[in-house]
Amino acid sequence: MNMPLETAAVAAAQPVASTHLKGLWLPALGQAFLKLDPRQLRRAPVMLVVALTAVATTVLCLLPNAAVSASLGAQLALWLWFTVLFANFAEALAEGRGRARADSLRSGSQGLLARRQDAAGAFQPVPAGVLRVGDIVRVEAGEMIPADGEVIDGIAAVDEAAITGESAPVIRESGGDRSAVTGNTRVVSDWLLVRVSSNPGESTVDRMIALVEGARRQKTPNEIALDSLLIGLTLIFVMVVASLQPFALYAGGDLPAVYLLALLVTLIPTTIGGLLSAIGIAGMDRLVRLNVIAKSGRAVEAAGDVQVLLLDKTGTITFGNRRCTALLPAPGVSRDALAAAAAFASLADSTAEGKSILQFVGGQPPVAEGGTGVPFSAETRLSGMDLNGMRYRKGAVDALLAFVGSTRSELAAPIAREVDRIAQRGGTPLLVSRDNNLLGVIELTDVVKPGIRERFASLRALGIRTVMVTGDNPLTAAAIAAEAGVDDVIAEATPLRKLERIRAEQEQGRLVAMCGDGANDAPALAQADVGVAMNEGTQAAREAANMVDLDSDPTKLLDVVRVGKELLVTRGALTTFSVANDVAKYFAILPALFAGIYPQLNVLNIMHLASPQSAILSAIVFNALIIIVLVPLALRGVRVQARSAAHLLRRNLLIYGLGGLVVPFVGIKLIDLCLTGLGLV
Repeated sequence: MNMPLETAAVAAAQPVASTHLKGLWLPALGQAFLKLDPRQLRRAPVMLVVALTAVATTVLCLLPNAAVSASLGAQLALWLWFTVLFANFAEALAEGRGRARADSLRSGSQGLLARRQDAAGAFQPVPAGVLRVGDIVRVEAGEMIPADGEVIDGIAAVDEAAITGESAPVIRESGGDRSAVTGNTRVVSDWLLVRVSSNPGESTVDRMIALVEGARRQKTPNEIALDSLLIGLTLIFVMVVASLQPFALYAGGDLPAVYLLALLVTLIPTTIGGLLSAIGIAGMDRLVRLNVIAKSGRAVEAAGDVQVLLLDKTGTITFGNRRCTALLPAPGVSRDALAAAAAFASLADSTAEGKSILQFVGGQPPVAEGGTGVPFSAETRLSGMDLNGMRYRKGAVDALLAFVGSTRSELAAPIAREVDRIAQRGGTPLLVSRDNNLLGVIELTDVVKPGIRERFASLRALGIRTVMVTGDNPLTAAAIAAEAGVDDVIAEATPLRKLERIRAEQEQGRLVAMCGDGANDAPALAQADVGVAMNEGTQAAREAANMVDLDSDPTKLLDVVRVGKELLVTRGALTTFSVANDVAKYFAILPALFAGIYPQLNVLNIMHLASPQSAILSAIVFNALIIIVLVPLALRGVRVQARSAAHLLRRNLLIYGLGGLVVPFVGIKLIDLCLTGLGLV
């Protein structure tokens, strides 16, 4: 007896709150001040140095007999604090873009109840938060699925709009590659019995929330390497600036400590140091908006350098389950006899293909009691039933011929022609036998997903070679490969062959991505540098992969590759811009500081700034403003074109290298004119 169950009243396709930047400015400003906490600043060493410099400058300005005027000191301290706040603002803005979606996702699980099976086999309502791996829950029409899991019984339409944004319900059923279900999705028809596969805090929704909020985002290897570089540059400039005062004293001069602190801030890579975290968070946010869940930032960056993509055919290149579309009797065999034998041979086949055969012939045969079923096996590639002394079998051509003790050369000509015709059209032929007599052919048809050929052409333009892997015979595989537009194909593939191909590519120094959805894809997904599992696939595939595509679109890897490349290119571009900035700052500040001590340095004052005080303040103001100017670029990312790495490098050096040299000269000079015109120095 079913018990009534209360579920959270959350609309299946509830709108996500706006993440437009305009609505995030005020919250981000508040977060910028909260991020002044040294425990948070230590995650960005460069900005921690700027914050300490701001503190020191503030203190020096308050001391009696300060070496600089109170007005200049106060302005320098103020702009140093603004530099830190602007960097914090960029990070807070990046985090805030995903917070609205996270709140929406989180609200879907609040107050959610589940009908859990107890030791006696009865179903009792419990809070969804107490479910653990292995629990069995029953979900009926209109109820929310309380946790990630795998369907072990039943078939139902599931609305996944709250997670994927796709309005059309999808079918989830046991015994196939569409058995995995996601928490916070709604069953809209029939019922499902689900075995929970995730503990609280580990579900797909939890991962999405963690990614979009950045709360548990770990730094990627490139971020760590770049952090190390920035720390090294900062230490070098600390030593350089510390050595300037002894040189000045030796020459009979003196440099105010406030000037030296300002020089330090302008020379260290504050631009990229202030935007590095925002770039990473924004990249993850773009990935989540693509409905792709990444378990690590390492996988996202690896996607940017992928050179080979292996795709499982069924469920990735094609729509998934092959469907029975025709029964072709052998000479002298009636269609009814073939249909009955096909039905008997499919009763123990729990795969979607077996179910489609039963559906095609009109359902279960009227008399099947007392038979012994032979379940389908990936090793034998056969299924069947022993009934009333007769052996009914169906399966792949070569497998069934071996079972009946025959060969392809011994096939009757009409059957051989049908087998070849089906294979050449991209279908899958299955033979049906009763005892050792061949009764005919079943035609299964795969449907290639629309637009996939164009997407593969885009991957090819990015230098990615696509390889389709399938267990089908070579003729069938070649036909599907030609229709889909892949570069290479592996037919009659086993899990071991997929592993061997991935390892062979990796041994040649290539980064390999693998897309799959079945349990037999799990080893390859785990071995690949980037493993993308389809959300509608098996739980084994989702656990082995380091990314999960909630839309179950294998060509989504093109977008993942773009995000990975954007992350790498954006960091590189802004690092180039930041380092190039220093050249202009040398010409702005060093002549101003040392011209009085070494008049010969006046020749370097090519910017003709009004005074040393104006030069230092102009450089500090520019240093702060350029961070806020670059925030939109850090959040959006540098767009990546389908060009070679050499072309991208030349383009970035021209735009961001040359731009990093020119923009500071123009910007500092304009600020100098404004400061002197307003009488601020």
